[in-house]
Amino acid sequence: MITETKREPEMGLTFEKVWAMFQETDRKFQETDRQLKETDRQLKETDRKIGKLGGRLGELVEHLVAPNILEKFNALGYVFGRAGANVRFVDKNNRTIAEVDILLENGDLVLAVEVKSKLSTENVQEHMERMEKLRRYADDHGDLRKLIGAVAGAVIPEGVKPFALKNGLYVLEQAGDTVKIEVPEGFKPREW
Repeated sequence: MITETKREPEMGLTFEKVWAMFQETDRKFQETDRQLKETDRQLKETDRKIGKLGGRLGELVEHLVAPNILEKFNALGYVFGRAGANVRFVDKNNRTIAEVDILLENGDLVLAVEVKSKLSTENVQEHMERMEKLRRYADDHGDLRKLIGAVAGAVIPEGVKPFALKNGLYVLEQAGDTVKIEVPEGFKPREW
């Protein structure tokens, strides 16, 4: 004897089923959105902490470079009467045009030093652009002194120092508990 089972007719999609699927999809989107916002918040906090740490490393390198920088350049024949750290140049609307980590000055010459924990060719290029801005600023303010530049780094990868020197910038390198300025024969600093 063959027994047949009776089946309920399949009810395809109903409004209730479709509505339930939309609600579940909406709930999943909201949960995903909440997770993305939390991830974004965590990334911003991490970026803030890394930036703060990077700033601290930069401060440390500046403190290693600054103390005897006048003596180092005096030994090269310069006589700077003033030295300043983190000098900002602003326009008439108080917007920052440029910021210089260490600025050495006398009546004829200004030396702007960019200090990095790890110096890169991009940092060197940015400093040359900064020197152009400083030249325009000086010209706009009737300051006819010559401008020269230098870059400093606790770590200077291979290729960066020759690039900086080729572009007429002095290079200050970490040497134990002080810095050294190695000037190759025939080096002439670029003047802006």
